[in-house]
Amino acid sequence: MELGLHIADFTMTGGAPALGPALARYARDAEAAGVTRITVMDHFWQLGGDLGPYENEMLEAYTVLGFLAAHTERVLLHTLVTGVVYHEPAVLAKKVTTLDVLSGGRGALGIGAAWNADESKGLGIPFPDTKERFERLEETLKICLQMWSGDEAPYAGTHYTLDRPLNSPQSLSRPHPYLMIGGSGEKKTLRLVARYADACNIFAGPEAARKLEVLKEHCAAVGRDYDDIEKTTTFAVGPDTTPDDLTVQAQAMAELGFTAAYVYSQQIREPARVIDLLAAVVPRIA
Repeated sequence: MELGLHIADFTMTGGAPALGPALARYARDAEAAGVTRITVMDHFWQLGGDLGPYENEMLEAYTVLGFLAAHTERVLLHTLVTGVVYHEPAVLAKKVTTLDVLSGGRGALGIGAAWNADESKGLGIPFPDTKERFERLEETLKICLQMWSGDEAPYAGTHYTLDRPLNSPQSLSRPHPYLMIGGSGEKKTLRLVARYADACNIFAGPEAARKLEVLKEHCAAVGRDYDDIEKTTTFAVGPDTTPDDLTVQAQAMAELGFTAAYVYSQQIREPARVIDLLAAVVPRIA
């Protein structure tokens, strides 16, 4: 199993003036510790709950990914995950292409149907109903894949119309940047994974094994090889998490078939503590 670092908390010691240097050091140290992927949330407010109130620091995702690309050399970089309502599809394809080109082929797209109505309404971002968000998600997937293929034919969907989906330069990653769909909805999300994605992301919980079985059923229905899809998961570490705790959890998910785990911290203000934990566990599960 591979470990990824999911940076979900930007409230660090020293506040905003120290955030740039701290974030660069965090990414470099994670890469040195053996982490193979670094992700950030595509949100504009903190999420509430264990991660802290809405008012806590939150940075814009694609700016952060470009910053991290300049301070790392090997890790895969993407959102976990992009909210489809936050970006026009063609512009999103261009953002991911740009990240991929400037990082030397390390850019990727993690995407989902979005869920945070409070954030969207607070910032004046249209937030349609669930049905429409999933329609927009599928159209966005089609547009991104078409643009990355070099096909400039007009696209006409229910929600988006593109006269000429030109994408120049093309991504370095071929045939296209790594494409993950996040979420575990059995009727819609996992069906889209089976049809379009290179990877899924399913939270590490009691339902994870069942979700993989549902994904397998969707793959069979569309004639997709289930083993072609990478299974990734996400779980939190806190101030009391030990290397043994993290190792046991990673091993349990590996036994279900997950090959990568994105680890994020809750209520840990010092990145060095997270790095020490990851560095202790990477060689155990490699």
